Amino acid sequence: MSPRHHPAQESAEPSARPTPLRFGYGTNGLADLRLDDALALLADLGYDGVGLTLDHMHLDPFSPDLPARTRRVAHRLGELGLGVTVETGARYVLDARRKHGPSLLDAAPDDRARRVDLLLRAVRVAADLGAHAVHCFSGTLPSGTEEDTAWKRLADSLTPVLEAADAAGVPLAVEPEPGHLLARLEDFHRLRRTLGDPDPLGLTLDIGHCQCLEPLSPADCVRAAAPWLRHVQIEDMRRGVHEHLPFGEGEIDFPPVLAALAATGYQGLTVVELPRHSHAGPHFAELSLPFLRGAEATATRPPVPVPSQGDPSATPEGSTS
Repeated sequence: MSPRHHPAQESAEPSARPTPLRFGYGTNGLADLRLDDALALLADLGYDGVGLTLDHMHLDPFSPDLPARTRRVAHRLGELGLGVTVETGARYVLDARRKHGPSLLDAAPDDRARRVDLLLRAVRVAADLGAHAVHCFSGTLPSGTEEDTAWKRLADSLTPVLEAADAAGVPLAVEPEPGHLLARLEDFHRLRRTLGDPDPLGLTLDIGHCQCLEPLSPADCVRAAAPWLRHVQIEDMRRGVHEHLPFGEGEIDFPPVLAALAATGYQGLTVVELPRHSHAGPHFAELSLPFLRGAEATATRPPVPVPSQGDPSATPEGSTS
C-alpha cells in the first residue's frame, strides 16, 4: 500500500464556484427510531444523506444476517436518494459495560483485535452500501501506557484496516476526538506521517471539536484540513467544553465555516452530530437543515456594496437634504 495522490487533495485550492454542500444527519441522534423510519424522515426533510452508526439498534455489525440486512439498507438508500457515511462510534457495540471499549490502544492484543474486526466489518458494509467513507477514532490513552507505545499500537492496528479500505475503494476517515490520544489536527498528521501518508487514510473533521480545542478557528481548520477531508460532522459547541449542542446554542459562527467548506470542493456529507439529543431526534433533525441551508445561503450571498461618500444615496439616515 503505497502513498498516492488522491483527487480530493486538489480541493486544497479554492474552486472558482463554491460547491453546494450535502447535508446529512447521524442515526446516533435518532436512536429511538427504526432505521427505515429514520431514513424516511431524513429524506422527507430534504437531507442529502445519513451518517449511519453501526449499532444494535439500526444495523448491527455482528448480526448473523448482516450481508442480507446491508443489501436491504442499500436498496432503501437508493430508493430515497440518500448518500451515506458509515460511522463506528456506537458507545457499547463491543462491550456492554465499557463505553467505546475496547479501543485500538488497549494493552491486550485480543482486545485491540476486536476493535480492528469492527472496523473491517465497517469497511465491508461501507463498500456494499456505496458509502463515501468509514469513520473511526483512536480511543483514550489507557492508564499506565506510554504515549509512544499507544501511537505504535494505533498505527499497527490501523494498518490492516487501511489495506482493506484500499482494496474496497472506501477511505478511512479518522476523527480527532477531545480527550483521545488523537485529539487534534496535529495528531492526525502525526499518524499520517507515521503510516507513510497512505492514500486511503483521510480525516473526519468535527466542526464543534474545532471550536472546542483547536488553536485555529473552525473556518481556518477547514482550510487547513482540506487536502485530507473525507467526512465532516457538524454541531454547535463552546470553547473548552466538549458538549454537542443544537445550532444557535453554542459559539460557532457558521456562515464562514460553510463558506470555507464549500470553497474546498468537498463532495462528501456534512453530518449533523447530536447523539445526546436523540430523545427529540425528529425535532432537531427538522430544525437543523433549515439552519444549515440558511447559513450556507448567507455564506454565498454577494456582499452589499457600501456607497461612497460622494454618492447622493449615502445620506445618513435621519438627516435632511
